[in-house]
Amino acid sequence: MDAVDRLRTAGFGIALDDVGADERSLALLPLLRPDIVKLDLSLIHSHPSRMSGEVMNGVCAYAEATGAGVVAEGIENERHLLAAESLGATLAQGWYFGRPGPLPVNPSVAGAVTSLRTAPRTMPSSPVALVHHRRGLRIGRKDVLLSASRALEAKAFELGPHGVVAAAFQDVRHFTPATRVRYERLADRAAFVAALGVGMGAAPVPGVRGAELAPDDILRHEWNLAVLGPHYAGAVVARDLGDTGSDRGRRFEFVLTFDRDLVVDVAAAPMARVSAATG
Repeated sequence: MDAVDRLRTAGFGIALDDVGADERSLALLPLLRPDIVKLDLSLIHSHPSRMSGEVMNGVCAYAEATGAGVVAEGIENERHLLAAESLGATLAQGWYFGRPGPLPVNPSVAGAVTSLRTAPRTMPSSPVALVHHRRGLRIGRKDVLLSASRALEAKAFELGPHGVVAAAFQDVRHFTPATRVRYERLADRAAFVAALGVGMGAAPVPGVRGAELAPDDILRHEWNLAVLGPHYAGAVVARDLGDTGSDRGRRFEFVLTFDRDLVVDVAAAPMARVSAATG
């Protein structure tokens, strides 16, 4: 995401290629925010399937929400063109339109592509500060928030290869043995699972992307979980009020939100730290 934003700042638009070749590509659309989505030619050349239907639904939802262009590759005949239009493509490339040759001196498409360019993302350092700016916080005990987070994790499991999970646990001691088992199962299903905390390390369990939080990182005071898919978004964002005593009785200021734009921004904060730690 950092690389994408640097390119946007330099004036480039972003295209995500071969969408549909791997089911996990749908999960990353809202986070990478491509200006152009390129459908893999296997979607055009193959018979309709469950996966092509899921790609069709996910790409159409993304394009409808953002105005992104959708390009179909490998158009060689009228049947391919009809398939591309059915999948939501608004642009196409292939030998049906002409064989390779010299580029035109003044390609007319340049202006259209430039108009699709998305602004760089302002990366939030603290999900709590972000949601507090847009929503009112309320107070709840940890055991209540645990029930909400478990429900979000269950939804992430249902999303399978189309889901992204980004979580901040404050400290590795809160990443309990039972939590490790759940997150290893999630990593087997989801496209991307991240878990952060003081002492967490780069690979807390197989398949999970971890990141160490510095002692002065603002996230060490926050317990956040964001779950994101092509048609689902949910997050619990909470700040520790510093209670002592029973762990499950500790109080947090929190927001439970299903606002898609807000959930995307909540997920971006921990994922940026994973990128910095492992990239």
